[in-house]
Amino acid sequence: MVSQLNPPETQLQTWGPRIFSCLFGAFIGLALLKFSTPPVFTVSSMIAEWVAPPTSGIEWLLGQWPPVIGYWLVGGLGLLGLAFVRWQTHAPRLLVVLPIAWLMWQCVAATQSVDAALSGATFKHFAASVVCFYLGLFGLNRNQAVAWFLWPIMLAFVAMLVVGFSQHFGGLEQTRQYFFTYIYPTLKTVPADLLKRIASDRISSTSFYPNSLAGAILLLLPPMLAWIFQAREQFTIGARWLLGGLLATGALGCLYWSGSKGGWLLALLASLVALMQFKFSKRIKVILIGVVLALGLAGFAWKYAGFFQRGATSVVARFDYWRVAWDSAVANPVFGTGPGTFSVAYAKVKRPESEMARLTHNDYLQQASDSGFPGFIFYTAFIIGVLRVGYSALGNGPSRLRFGVWLGLFAWALQALVEFTLYVPSVAWPAFALAGWLLGTTGKRFDKPITAD
Repeated sequence: MVSQLNPPETQLQTWGPRIFSCLFGAFIGLALLKFSTPPVFTVSSMIAEWVAPPTSGIEWLLGQWPPVIGYWLVGGLGLLGLAFVRWQTHAPRLLVVLPIAWLMWQCVAATQSVDAALSGATFKHFAASVVCFYLGLFGLNRNQAVAWFLWPIMLAFVAMLVVGFSQHFGGLEQTRQYFFTYIYPTLKTVPADLLKRIASDRISSTSFYPNSLAGAILLLLPPMLAWIFQAREQFTIGARWLLGGLLATGALGCLYWSGSKGGWLLALLASLVALMQFKFSKRIKVILIGVVLALGLAGFAWKYAGFFQRGATSVVARFDYWRVAWDSAVANPVFGTGPGTFSVAYAKVKRPESEMARLTHNDYLQQASDSGFPGFIFYTAFIIGVLRVGYSALGNGPSRLRFGVWLGLFAWALQALVEFTLYVPSVAWPAFALAGWLLGTTGKRFDKPITAD
């Protein structure tokens, strides 16, 4: 009798976590395609009109979705995950509880906010990010779970690259003509930054703006390539090189057309870090690093020479944002001005000729500005801890996938020094989920050490 009852239970234990992992991956993939707008832009902003709830099939298919839909989806995943998570981890306990401590402090800081609407929208996004982290930590810590999790993300990542190619080869011009023909005449006022974005030839694919696309590529290309190259049982070495080459070419093409200067330099740095991990001879490794460095810097100089000749206006603007954020943090060292409220502080002191900014373009500094130095400490300690523990685990038998995830998170964390990737759901939610997986699998080994093939 017992033997007859065991098989259904065994199947549930086997397939339940796999189905949950697939659903979780589908949600992360959906975030890449549909949830790219920072929540602070949907509060008292004309941009909110562009992410209104879809009302027709074509809007559901082609348009962006408001973040609230994502919150309902991640909430449902959290409840479903309670049935399949495994409350086991070898990660340091302090690192496991840091996201909760950070989120709780965001809640405290929100009670002292100068703009409750902005802080409320931002807190919901942060809460969804933390849920993604714990679902990755406790819901993906089985050997077979990661493949089911990554397949939907891979499909969404490829779809994002296809949209990027479409934009570069005519899609942007068609969008521009449609806007000025049918939409612009109906608007009473048009924000200058929206007009600037419409007139630009930089692609953003399904992301909020070009640098967000660069952030998604930096985060996801390394683990996607690592996953392809470790699939020895599914593909021959030639097939793996072909698939990896096609994916890398598409992603780097989109990165180049995004016009993200920081993204290009970080991709170059990530490539150098990756080359250092391979078991080449020292001579070959030095030659390859020299070639990659020379080509990368030459391409950067050729692409962006005009930008620096014009005075690097975006770099100058960022220093202005950072100065205001630091002054705001010093003036409000404990609670800050409230999550997501940098724009309020900046509007008070910005120069008349300066472009308005809603975010600091430095996630760590914005944490200090918005939630005081406690919020900055909690968040920064969490990011550094994930990278440190993840890198330490590489020394105990590095695996391709683990290294790919770590490298993507490393590039994402560095980009946050000059961008607002924490505040973009389509980048932050995948990053937190991958950080959870990386910590949740600490002490485990899923594949063979990195080699030259």
